[in-house]
Amino acid sequence: MATGKIGVTTENIFPVIKKFLYSDHEIFLRELVSNAVDATQKLKTLSSFGEFKGELGEMQVKVSIDKEQGTLTVSDRGIGMDAEDIDKYINQIAFSGAEEFLKKYKDVANGIIGHFGLGFYSAFMVSKKVVIRSLSYKEGAKAVEWTCDGSPEYTLEETEKADRGTDIILYLDDDSKEFLEQARIDTLLKKYCRFLPVPVISGKEQEWKDGKMVDTDRDNVINATEPLWTRKPADLTDDDYLKFYHELMPGMEDPMFWIHLNVDYPFTLTGILYFPKIKSNLDVRKDRIQLYCNQVYVTDQVEGVVPEFMTLMQGVIDSPDIPLNVSRSYLQADSQVKKISSYIAKKVAEKLASMFKDDRKAYEQKWDDIKVFIEYGMLTDPKFCDQAMKFVLLKDVDGNYYTIEEYKKLTEAEQTDKDSNLIWLYANDPQEQYSYIQGAKDKGYSVLLMDGQLDPHFIGLLEQKVEKTRMVRVDSDIIDRLIVKADKKESGLTPAQTDILTTVFRSQIPEVKGAEFLVQFEALGENAAPATITQNEFMRRMKDMSAMQPGMNFYGEMPDSYALVINTDQAAVKKITDLATEALQERVAPLRADIETGNQAMSEARKQLSEKKDADQAEKDKLRQSISEAEKKVADARAEEEKLEKEYAATQPQVRQVIDLALLGAGLLKGEALSAFIKRSATLLG
Repeated sequence: MATGKIGVTTENIFPVIKKFLYSDHEIFLRELVSNAVDATQKLKTLSSFGEFKGELGEMQVKVSIDKEQGTLTVSDRGIGMDAEDIDKYINQIAFSGAEEFLKKYKDVANGIIGHFGLGFYSAFMVSKKVVIRSLSYKEGAKAVEWTCDGSPEYTLEETEKADRGTDIILYLDDDSKEFLEQARIDTLLKKYCRFLPVPVISGKEQEWKDGKMVDTDRDNVINATEPLWTRKPADLTDDDYLKFYHELMPGMEDPMFWIHLNVDYPFTLTGILYFPKIKSNLDVRKDRIQLYCNQVYVTDQVEGVVPEFMTLMQGVIDSPDIPLNVSRSYLQADSQVKKISSYIAKKVAEKLASMFKDDRKAYEQKWDDIKVFIEYGMLTDPKFCDQAMKFVLLKDVDGNYYTIEEYKKLTEAEQTDKDSNLIWLYANDPQEQYSYIQGAKDKGYSVLLMDGQLDPHFIGLLEQKVEKTRMVRVDSDIIDRLIVKADKKESGLTPAQTDILTTVFRSQIPEVKGAEFLVQFEALGENAAPATITQNEFMRRMKDMSAMQPGMNFYGEMPDSYALVINTDQAAVKKITDLATEALQERVAPLRADIETGNQAMSEARKQLSEKKDADQAEKDKLRQSISEAEKKVADARAEEEKLEKEYAATQPQVRQVIDLALLGAGLLKGEALSAFIKRSATLLG
């Protein structure tokens, strides 16, 4: 029997210490089973080279539990180890046997998983003692047993073992008894080892008998050794892909389509990515794509390996070229990862482009489901955005689909303004914005439907990408001001009339929670509506974006800004104007004269005060008193004028009727105000 101390290769163990070796204790099972698979694959490679001339026999990995002994054992019939191998690969931490083997057989090695020679030591996270029993494949080799209790000391002695291969026996510590439960072990094996290339056996298959589940005499094989992504697409049917999808994502409805990845230069990558039905609900979950390394599960946190927008997808990616840390649990920043990410994005774009080109109608039928995915990609990945400009679709309120180029050609004749800007109108609620949409259609304009969760951001992207194009929501202004074809027509009101009517109309606007109104006057033609409610495009867009984007709460907390645009050409408004002028102009004229006189007095006193900086205090105080008296005179006159105009407006139901018609068209007339409108309408009709 030999004893000794485990050697630590300092230069190799240092990054391990810095990164902390393992983040989760359950990882030990993946590491030990992966090592067993490595040993099996090595023997297959040696056999194919003629360096092992014996019978391979049944090549599998077994995981077995002995509750009485408190042990968990991982066994293989692979390459095995002799005393020299154990000293080299076990006693010297971070000397990777897989690494050395790959250098020798790099062109034909059968998927060797390990890279760092540290996986075995994960066993000590859950064990108070670990025993290795191993018999090398080499002719004349003697079986050895290595024992260690987690300290640097170990024992190594010869033993008896009938068959080649290695048994790793874990004497589990008191805090890790959960790993003596078959169900717990099976769950972990299915998570980490379900697609390993060598059969992994854990316990026995069960069947229902006499009212309970009982073991059969059949071994329970955990894994599928040839998962779908390792096979050729030409050999697979749609049913194969759908069956595999439902194995990965139980309970999900069928995906819309999928991409089978297969590349061997400049890196090795295989996998299958599925497009689920997302519709308008942006659900960015980062655990729907599983990353494998030579069929060993690594993680479902794939940031960096796939572009951000592809976290909406589901499926698997397998690549031995993705750099991992020693525990295989976390990705390392690396230029290779960026290349892989770019490649995946490119393949997704090519798939979408071919779908659009090969069957436009089918692509349009899928559009509402994939719209969020494509918009998200265009917003977050510039290269994908450039490719997607050819297959992204715009949908109008009538359900017609257009590419960007098609829509430019459709709208450039009618929707180009006097400054040669192309104006694209859009709606996000066809029911609430019906009257505005109809007004645009009556002018021969097209209106896009932009009701998706990402559309507030996507609209801005389109304005950047499509030269000399602006997007304006159809209810953000009156139709003639949305696409300005000529210089603005004056309202036809005198300044005095404008002042009077502003107060008359503003005083009758009912309170709308979270809204502020500005009164404007425009000459819009006698056949246009008497009044229209519009919403400032910039402020509304900022509020929409603030609902999704952190850091824009300032806009979200601001009240909605609306304009009540009064059409001075319309007959009812003309009548209101004439009556208000007749009733109020003479009464407010003296007040307006007082306001003008007061403003002049204030201006003159302020001018003198600024010029007489060196005057004595008494003179300055006299000027300040004059300013104060003038301010009060102006304020009193304004208050009296506003009082007269409000009292008059309250006696004119036609004013409130015009306002309520505009509010009703904008979907803002509700509750008590709506009830009052209905009663007033009945009275006016009578």
